[in-house]
Amino acid sequence: MKKYTIPVIIIILSLFSCSKKEEETKPQAKKGFELSNTMLKSISLAKVERSNIRDDYNFYGKISADKNSYIDVYPLVGGNVLSVNVELGDHVQKGQVLATIRSTELAEVQKDVSDAKTDLVVARNNLRVASEMYEGRLNTERDVLEAKSQLQKAQDQMQRASAVSTVYNVKKGNIYSVIAPISGYIVQKNINKDMQLRSDRSDNIFDVANTTNVWAIMNVNESDIDKISLGMAAQVSTLSYPDKVFDGKIDKIFKIIDPQTNAMQARVVLNNQDGLLIPESKATIKVTTSENATGLTVPSKAVIFDDNRSFVVIYKSRTDVKVKEIKILKQVGDITYVSEGLSEGEQVVTNNQLLIYRSLNS
Repeated sequence: MKKYTIPVIIIILSLFSCSKKEEETKPQAKKGFELSNTMLKSISLAKVERSNIRDDYNFYGKISADKNSYIDVYPLVGGNVLSVNVELGDHVQKGQVLATIRSTELAEVQKDVSDAKTDLVVARNNLRVASEMYEGRLNTERDVLEAKSQLQKAQDQMQRASAVSTVYNVKKGNIYSVIAPISGYIVQKNINKDMQLRSDRSDNIFDVANTTNVWAIMNVNESDIDKISLGMAAQVSTLSYPDKVFDGKIDKIFKIIDPQTNAMQARVVLNNQDGLLIPESKATIKVTTSENATGLTVPSKAVIFDDNRSFVVIYKSRTDVKVKEIKILKQVGDITYVSEGLSEGEQVVTNNQLLIYRSLNS
């Protein structure tokens, strides 16, 4: 048994020596990546979420005044225009005098009111006399009834004359005042000082539009008709305010194709309390539809494009940060749909991720 002792010891020593050499020659592991306090404070995160896949479509159109609050103003009389108190684009209040017209037609209206007042006084007096004479047995009951009938006719005539006077806004003299029927903006003006207006004029002299609410009228090509529906959310932008988005919904689709443009129109109602949306200005209308399918989403700003591939930076802790390659299904605005590479609930870096990506790849 002793003759095997020395060889065994030699073998053990040899193995120990080789193992030690391997440990000495093995390179030391690099220290893991760790986010600094400054970098940790500067990043922002977003969770990978599953949601319905949506599609965005852009249409072109224009801003239009709400036709339900758009009134044509016509002169009720002819005559000479004495003054025009507003200009195109001015904001007016309901009841404000827009223009004044000297008209001989008002003299007839005033005469009718005056005659009606006189006839009413006479009829009342005749009824009083007839009643007194009847009490003194100096006339018959028929005379009293006739006097009452004449009084009723005089009262009816007075009411008609007063109604006409009210319509013509007759006050004193032969001056007719054109009054704003609603509060809003003057969007059309076809009258000037010293103009002679004919009494049979059929053209309006002002258009007043209340622009508290306006319409965005969008043109929809035949190939895109199936992409829109009532109630669909819409975002409107204009050249005047390209960075501002006005939100609304499609509330009407006009089922008529214009043969010249091969387009159908749809309407989006927009709140315009601040008056930024100007009628007749050009507009871009973006509508969003939702598909039945779902997909994983990340903010588009989180995606890094490098060498024709797409990546995101996954964050678990300051010492556990890594880069993942992803396959993009589609990008819709600020949302990117991912088909491969991510799991729901993971957190991606959405700010300063490029610096982390470069550090991890250096």
